[in-house]
Amino acid sequence: MGREDRTPPETLRLPDDGPWRVRVVPNLYPAFGRQEVVVHAPEHVRSLAELGDDQLHLVAEAWRRRRIDAPEGYLFACVNEGREAGASLAHSHSQLVWFRDIPPTVAHERELNRLLEGTSVIEREGLRVVCPTAARAPYETRIAPAEPQADAYASGLLPAALRLLADLIRRLHRLEGPVPLNAWLHAGSPWHLHVLPRLTVAAGIELGAGVEINPLPPEQAAERLRDALK
Repeated sequence: MGREDRTPPETLRLPDDGPWRVRVVPNLYPAFGRQEVVVHAPEHVRSLAELGDDQLHLVAEAWRRRRIDAPEGYLFACVNEGREAGASLAHSHSQLVWFRDIPPTVAHERELNRLLEGTSVIEREGLRVVCPTAARAPYETRIAPAEPQADAYASGLLPAALRLLADLIRRLHRLEGPVPLNAWLHAGSPWHLHVLPRLTVAAGIELGAGVEINPLPPEQAAERLRDALK
């Protein structure tokens, strides 16, 4: 708790009654017209991995409620953890950005239609986690409903997806320590979460030729993630 006076007026707090557990406030330095920050907990936690299931459920509910409250445009939700992944705050949070049109990467991905191609890591609660065949970096993963669904914000599986994301981050921490990472939600047709740990640095080949070099084969990454909590 505390420091509420240092943030802009909130757009949402959860639960609706009593002390807040999740708050949503406008971004003080938006890169886009509408951009908000979801504060994941009043306690000072640095990662989604530190949140319990009830708290993760409230984060998912905050994303869903802000979609309902502001339905115009395409709502993009993302999590940045660690300075190397672009996080400007150490406290665990996510960002919500409203785009007027579907972002180019989302549109291109829909054309490819290869969402769950790869090596399975976990299957649980109607969701699958896979290391994609063409993973760009070590431990890149995707979390998606086993049966494709059109709208993440209307899905009852979104809280379970965030629980799986937290589980995945805990496994990464056990394997590699407090890994900087980015995670983002592609919200529709079909919806899924991307997870991209930042364990490599883009160099001349990646930047100049557009060819990604991944030193850890996806099959090995999936095996290590499966074994991480045994």
